[in-house]
Amino acid sequence: MHMSGPLLKRDLESTDRRSSVVWRYFCAIALAVSTCSGAFAQDAGAIPVGVVRIEKTPVEQASEFVGRVNAIGRVEIRARVKGYLEAVLFKEGDAIKVGEPLYRIEKGQFEGDVKQAEGAYLRSKASKELSSIQLKRAEDLLSKQSGTAVARDQAQAADDQAKGQMVTDEGALDIAKINLSYTEIKAPIAGKIGATKVTVGNVVGPDSGVLTTIVSQDPMYVTFPVSERDFLKLRVDGPTVPRDKVKVGIKFADGSTYDEAGVINFVDVSVDRTTDTINVRGSIPNPKGALVDGQFVRVVLQGDKPEEKLVVPQAALLADQSGVYVFAVVDGKAVVKRLKTGGGFKDGVIVESGLSEGDLVIVDGLQSVRPGVAVRATPAAESIGMK
Repeated sequence: MHMSGPLLKRDLESTDRRSSVVWRYFCAIALAVSTCSGAFAQDAGAIPVGVVRIEKTPVEQASEFVGRVNAIGRVEIRARVKGYLEAVLFKEGDAIKVGEPLYRIEKGQFEGDVKQAEGAYLRSKASKELSSIQLKRAEDLLSKQSGTAVARDQAQAADDQAKGQMVTDEGALDIAKINLSYTEIKAPIAGKIGATKVTVGNVVGPDSGVLTTIVSQDPMYVTFPVSERDFLKLRVDGPTVPRDKVKVGIKFADGSTYDEAGVINFVDVSVDRTTDTINVRGSIPNPKGALVDGQFVRVVLQGDKPEEKLVVPQAALLADQSGVYVFAVVDGKAVVKRLKTGGGFKDGVIVESGLSEGDLVIVDGLQSVRPGVAVRATPAAESIGMK
């Protein structure tokens, strides 16, 4: 087919334009593929790591010490008069109220002593009344010049002697009544009573020793020695916290925690020269009787209010000759952060300096991490909230 010149020219221009569009399309695809391949290569070279974001956590810092539980009141029951033990009036191990009868000693002899003392007192009282009458009569006669001064003085002396005898006999009567009251031994404090060391029928007295012991139950003391170093640290760290605001907790030998908290009520005034420790005492409620006098426990001291602190998981911590450090992610790279730590908190460590709130700290994949290496960070399963 024969085509004219203008028509052929238009067909060639149209073909050139289509070729140019196709060329630009393929160039764009090639550029995109090249760019994506470079980015993929760069991302593929980054080390995958798991990170946690460091945030402030309410922290109740605690210090633990070895201590022992002591009853506030502890009384050894003894006999104050001598006689046959007539009755034991309590059950060993029971709770005892103040004034509750514990033992009864045979009363007959002491009741007789009271009656004798009463008789002596009545006689001396009658003698005093008679001497008072005689003294008054002698004074009247002397005032009427019918008696003598010598007679009045003799009457005065007799009256004084009668008064003295009456006072003596009254005192003897009081002692006899007191001794009679001692035949019934009563509880001077409330608490739990121990085993009796004497039984009915035995002769007891002041030389018989301890009959039984009563220990108070609620509240209880817990006493624990604090090293001089720890004591100074407590003074430095907590001068603004009143002593009675420090919580005193207890952990038992099996690891369980006592469900009541107490307060410090006494700090000794001197350091024990043999151990370089200071004795500290706390008072703690014991409404259920879970604490036992003499019990060995661990004492946990805590402040009254939690402080906001940065806490880093234990899994993130590394150490070398220069100290403790972690790897943090900064601009896609692993960066060393040197830390100053402030003690443990649950499953983490308190950070005093070296990290800021919001820092991303590596906790997973640390075995492949080196300073400055590119990393690809994803959130780790471990939480900074600690267990």
